[in-house]
Amino acid sequence: MRPPRYPVERALPARLVRERHEDRETWWTRTVGAPPSVYGERWIERGPGVLRSWDPSRSKIAAALEVGWAGGLPDEGERWLYLGAATGTTTSHVADLVGREGAVFAIERSPRAFRRLLGWVDRWPNVLPILADARAPLSYAQRVPWVDGVYTDVAQPDQVEIALENARRRLRDGGSFLLALKTASMGRDAPAPVHLERALASLEPYFDLAEPVRLNPWHRGHYMIGGRARAGRWAAEPDLTPSPARPVRSRWLPHPRRATDGPGRRSDRGSGRSAPRPERRGTKS
Repeated sequence: MRPPRYPVERALPARLVRERHEDRETWWTRTVGAPPSVYGERWIERGPGVLRSWDPSRSKIAAALEVGWAGGLPDEGERWLYLGAATGTTTSHVADLVGREGAVFAIERSPRAFRRLLGWVDRWPNVLPILADARAPLSYAQRVPWVDGVYTDVAQPDQVEIALENARRRLRDGGSFLLALKTASMGRDAPAPVHLERALASLEPYFDLAEPVRLNPWHRGHYMIGGRARAGRWAAEPDLTPSPARPVRSRWLPHPRRATDGPGRRSDRGSGRSAPRPERRGTKS
C-alpha cells in the first residue's frame, strides 16, 4: 500500500461530531435540515443545534470513518459535486457538513431514486438536485460552478473514468476528491485488490492520494479512495459555466419538485399538467 499523503491525525470537519464509547465510536452531523428523518436516523438536540446519527451500514463515507479514513471530507462553506446521489441518504449528511454557506450539487440519473430524493430536499436549503447522467457532465455544466470537492458513488464499470471526467471539468486545483469504489461492478477478470490497484494507478497522475480503506463489513467489495487535486494537471479547456460566489436555487435550478429532464427541458411527468392536445385537421376556425 502507498503511504498516506494526508496527516493521519487530521482535524475533523467543523460540523462532524464523534462520540467515543467504551467499545465503539458513533458519528453525527450537525444538521441544517428540518425533521422528519431522511432514512430513520436518530435526531438529538446537542449544544447550539441538532445532531443526526450517521449510520455506516447506510453510508459509505460513514463506513470509511469507522475504519479509520484519514483523507479529506466535506467541510463547512464548501461546494461539492455529488455523483450518484440516489435517494439522498449520504447526500443529506454531506449537506450537513458543508452547512448553510455551502452547497451540494446532487446528480442522479434514475427517475425513481430522484423522486425519493425530491421527497426531502425541500428541508435542506443547500441541496440542489439535478436529474442527469454523470457520464455526461456537459449536460449539467451550466448548473454546476467550480467546486471544492467531488464525491462519486456510481456502480458502473467505468466509475473511475466518470469521476475523473467530472473532476477535470469542475474541481478546482487543490480540491478534494472522494470515490467509493465498487470493485464488483468493474468485472470478474480480477480480484478486488487488483481492481483497487488499477484505480489508484489511474488517479495518481492527477491527485495526491490518501491511504485507501476497505469498507468491510458494512459494504463488502468497496474501498474509499480520496486525495487532493494537483495544480495544473488538467488540460486547459474553455469554461462555459459562470461561477457566482454562492449558487442560488432559483437561478441554477427549477423548483426541486420540478425535475429537469435533460438540458433545458422540464419534465411533464409528475407536474400535474397534461400535455397539449394535438390540433385537429379539417376543422373550421
